[in-house]
Amino acid sequence: MAKAKGKKASALKSDKLRVSMKLVTSDVCERCKTPCTRGMEYAARMRTAGAVGKGVPCILTRHTTS
Repeated sequence: MAKAKGKKASALKSDKLRVSMKLVTSDVCERCKTPCTRGMEYAARMRTAGAVGKGVPCILTRHTTS
């Protein structure tokens, strides 16, 4: 009996590299040694009265996991 031809197995989701960044608040962005535009814009928005924020992803804390 011959084997059936099928699709090749693609890379599993667990085998792919995952990139993640930490969420930082405006006070961390303001005292950062290497400020980025995303962080500075977020910090400026948080200075206004009544602003509510949960943080912004920091590119400096980026790391990959496999």
